[in-house]
Amino acid sequence: MRNRDTTPKKPELVIESGRAEKQYWKDLWRYRELFYFLAWRDILVRYKQTVIGMAWALIRPFLTMVVFTVVFGQLAKLPSQSGAPYPILVFAAMLPWQFFSSSLGECSNSLIGNANLISKVYFPRLIVPTSAVVVCFVDFLISGMILLGLMAWYNYVPTWRVLTLPLFIGVAFAASMGAGLWLAALNVKYRDFRYVVPFIMQFGLYISPVGFSSTIVPEAWQLLYSLNPMVGVIDGFRWAILGGESQLYLPGFFLSLGLVVLLFISGIWYFRKTERTFADVI
Repeated sequence: MRNRDTTPKKPELVIESGRAEKQYWKDLWRYRELFYFLAWRDILVRYKQTVIGMAWALIRPFLTMVVFTVVFGQLAKLPSQSGAPYPILVFAAMLPWQFFSSSLGECSNSLIGNANLISKVYFPRLIVPTSAVVVCFVDFLISGMILLGLMAWYNYVPTWRVLTLPLFIGVAFAASMGAGLWLAALNVKYRDFRYVVPFIMQFGLYISPVGFSSTIVPEAWQLLYSLNPMVGVIDGFRWAILGGESQLYLPGFFLSLGLVVLLFISGIWYFRKTERTFADVI
């Protein structure tokens, strides 16, 4: 009989270009249960030991809407849009702005708040700020009930344009994720950003068309005004919700949309670039 070679073969090491990158995105799916856990934990912690619980997600935007309606609609006598009641005009903008500003605040502190987990266990760090944005999106959905209540109160029926609202929600989500990833990564290395973020949100509230319609901006300045990415997002929400004669300034909207896409892609790029240093720096 012929002797068979029983010598164990050495394992072959195959180096494939881009394999580590592909593995990272697969890990996002593998660690999906951690994503669910972080999101659910943040929802519970946010309203833990509060008297009225998740009703705060309704009270905060509602009171802001009342103040803006009184100041801009009653005192300043600024015009509405498409003949819509001024509270609906304001709240159609409050929804995306509240989602965006809350996402910035939660994302900027998300990595610092999970420092113990990040420094001890491996998992794709992108899960942490993404779960923070999802928690803010839950508040966004809850706040949407106020808009439905306002429409019922004023007997305001939306047009077919409301079917396009998911598109603008997606743009708002991309803007929130892009800016949130930048701030989350920067806040790990430069802790000064914990003081910068509240200023950004307060300043952005006044330069965004939340309490007023962007149609009051002179036409010669509208394209420049659209350099604020939230202008296109807010105008898109109003175009979809108010319907009627409401018009969308397309050059400004596409400029804002391009900036949102750039912000989203660059946010992922910078986060992935600095992610490997988080455990050492945090």
